[in-house]
Amino acid sequence: MRLVIVTGMSGAGKSSGMRILEDAGYFCVDNLPVSLLPTFMDLIQESDEMEKVAVGLDIRVGKKGIKEAASILKNLKGEGMSLEILYFEAKTKVLVKRYKETRRVHPLSKESRVDIGIEAERELLKNLKKNSDYIIDTSGLLIRDLKQEMEKIFVNNEEYLNFFLNFVSFGFKYGIPGDADLVFDVRFLPNPFYIDELKPLTGNDKEVYTYVMENDAAKQFLKKLKDMLDFLIPQYIVEGKNQLVVAIGCTGGKHRSVSITNGIYDRFKDSPYGCKKDHKDIAKGNTH
Repeated sequence: MRLVIVTGMSGAGKSSGMRILEDAGYFCVDNLPVSLLPTFMDLIQESDEMEKVAVGLDIRVGKKGIKEAASILKNLKGEGMSLEILYFEAKTKVLVKRYKETRRVHPLSKESRVDIGIEAERELLKNLKKNSDYIIDTSGLLIRDLKQEMEKIFVNNEEYLNFFLNFVSFGFKYGIPGDADLVFDVRFLPNPFYIDELKPLTGNDKEVYTYVMENDAAKQFLKKLKDMLDFLIPQYIVEGKNQLVVAIGCTGGKHRSVSITNGIYDRFKDSPYGCKKDHKDIAKGNTH
């Protein structure tokens, strides 16, 4: 039997995660009273019918309940019970934006600002997060991205290292992405914009991608970028970072940056890390 505890920050995607697990054949129970956790787990372990079970747990059980749950789960793991904890995380500014868009009230901010409630919740959940087996940061994920990552872990049983790479191409003409952790400028590469037959195309087209990648500087840059990320990612993981946004820019965000972003994504897409790519400005104007 596979038992998954689904928890994390309010607004970070727990409900979506539970629906994804349910669609994958998990028997899902949400917001079970903490006092019933040990009894429930004993019962499902004795059952021959439940092979995959997911239990949702969040701040709705109360401050005391969260502390009690963290202690219970830690003890059960220590006693050898086979259970996995999936923790959903997101940046505070992203959570604030989600609450504003949905006009929902954060459970801990009924009489104060949303960001204050979020930080209070983050503090309460720190022990649960510390003992989690999987941490998924949904700050930059769409539902389809989340589904893909969860299926890697809970359907395909692939290795997952609690780290998500988001490669973003952009045009400097339109500004650097606000959530970028690392920014690289590839305007040193030959520009397909000045080739008549390539100008209307993008880095998603084979002709442009080949033109950019045939350049020795592009090949060297990709190799050095891959080497640097291979070095940096384990350091970030040690420091507790769960997500890295790598922004790659050219002038208009259509040719060189898209090609290089596709190239570095291809080098990481089969790694144990979560991975996605996004071409932020590819549909904007035909600028060089």
